[in-house]
Amino acid sequence: MSDVMMTPKQIIAARVAKEMKDGDVVNLGIGLPTLVPDYLPKGVNVILQSENGYIGLGPANDEIDMDLVNAGGQPAGIIPGGAFFDSLFSFSLIRGGHVDVTVLGGLEVDAKGNLANWMVPGKMVPGMGGAMDLVTGAKKVIVAMEHCSKKGSPKILEECTLPLTGKGVVDLIVTELAVFSVTEDGLVLEELQEGIDFETVKEKTAASFKVKELIGC
Repeated sequence: MSDVMMTPKQIIAARVAKEMKDGDVVNLGIGLPTLVPDYLPKGVNVILQSENGYIGLGPANDEIDMDLVNAGGQPAGIIPGGAFFDSLFSFSLIRGGHVDVTVLGGLEVDAKGNLANWMVPGKMVPGMGGAMDLVTGAKKVIVAMEHCSKKGSPKILEECTLPLTGKGVVDLIVTELAVFSVTEDGLVLEELQEGIDFETVKEKTAASFKVKELIGC
């Protein structure tokens, strides 16, 4: 373990990175999900797809091209063999099931795998972007988010209260406290993040869940 204290977002991104397989086509949402490539295990290389018309985006490092931006408007590079295309082709990739993993932030996720991540109450929003298509078309949907809101209220609920991005679409929830899978029988606590105890997760989770060890997995 590094002696450097990781922030909650870094803890989440590092754990999400462990879910990636070499060669996966991956779409990363804006914000926290863009940190995931920084923590990919050695030997695991993914192909980043962006709904604004790119495949093969590179990291935002010294090789950025100010004429290239990811879906969040951040400057990016592109790897050899990368390609540019229009929105029609981009969403054909997404809707056609060619994206292996999508990683998105979340405002709320519930016990049925429903996701709400596009509307903040009382704030003007431009729309949900490609999120609805991504959670429907991607083979695996990972929600990467802090366990509670800035006000301290749980974001993992028995039932979402905000407008949904997708129903029953979430496969995995990764927070700075824990990792949950979404199954036909509801949420299953798969892991506790290092240094986190079960009671803390139980207290800060407003949905019922099973524990992996208790169901014989």
